[in-house]
Amino acid sequence: MTRREWDIYKDRDVTPKEMFLNRRQIMAGGLGAGLVAALPKGARAEEALKPNTFEEITSYNNFYEFGWDKSDPAKYASALTTSPWPVEIDGLVDKPGTYAFDDLIKMVTVEERIYRFRCVEAWSMVIPWSGFQLSELLKRVGVQPEAKYVAFTSVLRPEEMPGQKGYSGIDWPYQEGLRMDEAMNPLTLMATGLYGEDLPKQNGAPMRLVVPWKYGFKSAKSIVKISLVKDQPLNTWQALQPSEYGFYANVNPQVDHPRWSQATERVIGAGLFGGRKETLMFNGYGDQVAAMYDGMDLRKFY
Repeated sequence: MTRREWDIYKDRDVTPKEMFLNRRQIMAGGLGAGLVAALPKGARAEEALKPNTFEEITSYNNFYEFGWDKSDPAKYASALTTSPWPVEIDGLVDKPGTYAFDDLIKMVTVEERIYRFRCVEAWSMVIPWSGFQLSELLKRVGVQPEAKYVAFTSVLRPEEMPGQKGYSGIDWPYQEGLRMDEAMNPLTLMATGLYGEDLPKQNGAPMRLVVPWKYGFKSAKSIVKISLVKDQPLNTWQALQPSEYGFYANVNPQVDHPRWSQATERVIGAGLFGGRKETLMFNGYGDQVAAMYDGMDLRKFY
């Protein structure tokens, strides 16, 4: 497999999860070098030595289908049934249909990548994912010329997801979308695993979207439907509060959220005195994605 500059570690560079959990020196397992290769240009080298722990990644989540507290997904996600898991692919595709997740995985190449993750709430992590390029799946099902966007729908199961019960202000199921060139970008990942294991339920099992140059809410979790469409879809947070959450949601330190600055971020796991660090444009992945937005006013198309 051809490795690109942002591609991640070789298999020998992967630190065993046990080493992660035991808080051993990361460099002893070779993960430090892998993280340096994975981090975008402009990211500080010391980040490579401090990847987030498995506990941090799986216990500090926004997954409002399970509740509004960061701890709710880990607390309640065990009730989610993830097998069988049908995924409907429809719209402007040559091969529409409902695919069993296990069959879908056989259609693509699963690889490991480490990405920086930036939440719109101004906190960040470094996360080791496994998954496949969304572009590979789309090519398999055949993108028709009229398709300009890809829309994603998350699972709707209020009997298993307590956050979907009653009034939450959110019109479930969760909806997200990408422009076609964003969806076909090699960075765009359909994550199926975390730290060498199957994706935990609280992180969006069995399959979630990961778009590392965008704020985390773009990365729809527990996806059950992928639609190729002509018109720009209206996404959940955009519909809920359009003045705060735009369609593009590119990480941009120059455009603040109406209620807080996006110029800096709090690194989860940095400790009480870890302070904040400067946020990088496009989360640091500008070399790979900035050209898609040439000529666009990113204050207007936020």
